[in-house]
Amino acid sequence: MAFSIQKEEYVNRTFRLSKSLVDRMEALCDLKGISLNKLTVQCIEYALANLDTGDV
Repeated sequence: MAFSIQKEEYVNRTFRLSKSLVDRMEALCDLKGISLNKLTVQCIEYALANLDTGDV
């Protein structure tokens, strides 16, 4: 099997978040040494994976 490089496609979107939420997220990012983008993606993926199917 030949080696192939996988590239993930990204899109840019703008979201409005409260300052207090962003402050809390940035503090966690500093503590964990990750980017705000990475934390945001992980939070959204977790929320979608754990969404109550009755809510869909």
